[in-house]
Amino acid sequence: MDNRGYILGLDTSNYRTSIAVVDTDGSIVIDQRTLLKVKKGERGLRQSEALFQHVENLPELFEVLAGETFQLSAVAASNKPRPIEGSYMPCFKAGYGFGKAIANTFHVPFFVFSHQEGHVEAVKHFSSMDQEDSLLVWHLSGGTCELLRVQDREIEIVGGSKDISFGQVIDRVGVLLGMNFPAGEEMDQRALQGKLSADPGRKLLSPIRLDGLTFNLSGIETQCSRLLQSSEQKNHELNENFLIRELFDRIAETILNVSLRAAEQFGIKHILFAGGVSSSRFIRDKIKNSAEGNAIQAEFGRSELSGDNAVGIALLGRKSLWP
Repeated sequence: MDNRGYILGLDTSNYRTSIAVVDTDGSIVIDQRTLLKVKKGERGLRQSEALFQHVENLPELFEVLAGETFQLSAVAASNKPRPIEGSYMPCFKAGYGFGKAIANTFHVPFFVFSHQEGHVEAVKHFSSMDQEDSLLVWHLSGGTCELLRVQDREIEIVGGSKDISFGQVIDRVGVLLGMNFPAGEEMDQRALQGKLSADPGRKLLSPIRLDGLTFNLSGIETQCSRLLQSSEQKNHELNENFLIRELFDRIAETILNVSLRAAEQFGIKHILFAGGVSSSRFIRDKIKNSAEGNAIQAEFGRSELSGDNAVGIALLGRKSLWP
């Protein structure tokens, strides 16, 4: 007989419906996810549309549990974007409602966490920094661009974008180029394929200006948009892959520079990366190579756990049930 305990986790973000099951040891038993559908040319979903899709997706994802016989010990769900007062998005109501109903039906504990806490735990649990009490974490997703100081289980925003996120810039430029939303994966591939300019000194995009540990990103999105519009109006062929490559270069450059400043300011050398944008191969390689020789230890989580998922939520439930 299987004497292990099992924790069910649910996460219903603005991009993906996810469920996961982890066991007593923290091993992943089930990890099921499905992307929300966005019409061609659109740059996202209204909350009402996202909520409706989650309600449709969850019963289908739960079909994977039909043949399982394990004993459920607890249920955990994300109920808001960040672990701060006033943080709210309707899409999380779907996972919260399903999770609470299941916990009540099986008479097991029900835990709630923020989506951001789930992102951090999903990568931290399987990293070399799992036992670190104090570290810096970049949360780089489709709608979030924040540098966090994590001490024990307390999360504080200490830097990042003051307007839109890297993920939004990447997706919006991708849609302008005719890609489907979200465009991150295709943009990453195009960045890796980008050819170097014949003139090494020629740059299409200005550096992103820093204000301490913060910055604005609407400017670089505008630069990309104007370059593409100007090229189209003048019937001039623009090397799209080179533009994408330079955009990703500027993003990686900004992340690295802010990381170095934060490491010095807080005296923390361990920097962990979470969120879908951090799964970019181009950005990972650029930061890892650039960080070598600097006084920081940068670690990226497992690529499959960088995007939205319920694994981190399930792992947090496990920690709450078995401290």
